[in-house]
Amino acid sequence: MPCVDAYLIPAVDGVAYGLLLAIAAAGLTVAFGAGGVLNLAHGTLIAAGGYVAAATSSGTWTGLVLAVLAATVAGAAGGGVLAAATAALRGRGHLDQALLTFGLALAGGDLLTTVYGPDTLRPRLPAVLQATVTVGGHRYPVDRLAVLGIAVVVCAAGYVLLHRTRAGRLVRATVDDRAMVAGIGVNPRLVDASVLVTAGALAGLAGALSTPILGVGPGTADTVLLLSLIVVVCGRLGSVPGAVAAALAVGVVQTLGVTTFPTVAPYLLTGAMAAVLLARRTGLPAQARP
Repeated sequence: MPCVDAYLIPAVDGVAYGLLLAIAAAGLTVAFGAGGVLNLAHGTLIAAGGYVAAATSSGTWTGLVLAVLAATVAGAAGGGVLAAATAALRGRGHLDQALLTFGLALAGGDLLTTVYGPDTLRPRLPAVLQATVTVGGHRYPVDRLAVLGIAVVVCAAGYVLLHRTRAGRLVRATVDDRAMVAGIGVNPRLVDASVLVTAGALAGLAGALSTPILGVGPGTADTVLLLSLIVVVCGRLGSVPGAVAAALAVGVVQTLGVTTFPTVAPYLLTGAMAAVLLARRTGLPAQARP
């Protein structure tokens, strides 16, 4: 029993962290797989959502809801800017997109630091979410359990939206045959823009959900972009289910690694990623169906 207890809390932390990464990486993989845009400004959108949530929250339930909504809207607005900026680059290869979005990320990061300062910020939460509950004989923060539940709902809703609705079918059809979509009277460029706005909204939401636990500061954008890239590469570019599975694996490796192998924990994630890539017999697809 003590052995189980030693790993219970890190395992719960790993799942919660992995689901947060799944939401963060979902925006990146949807932007690439369905929108055809390699967005290196994704981490900046997540950081922007975190900053907006931290600045908007007031310690009340109403303030918390408004903070999450404001962060999501801010991310969606950033996605709209990216859609307008990258529209002229379609068909010119992903390197041009990477350079443009990387430049936007640098500018956006400097702007966020100028507006919100160099300190790490956290939102003000209602008192209930700052309490703890007993999990397996251990005290565990309520806010982390709340984020875990919300993340499960968001991931499930995203899957249903993409695979069980007309809008999702239209997005997947645009990936497969843009000419056919245009033939039924729908502008494929409008679909592309909608996908990028949705990806931005997911990024803003991920920032709002992760900020109470991890905080948000000048290094947030780079860290979450790197982790998101690891997730989408290991889960295969453009695959949302693959990104979710990879995110859960990354979260568990990160948290259990610190508990079980603290001396080599910093190298476990990159080592696991290298092992996954080397074990594959086929190369990464240029673009895949989400």
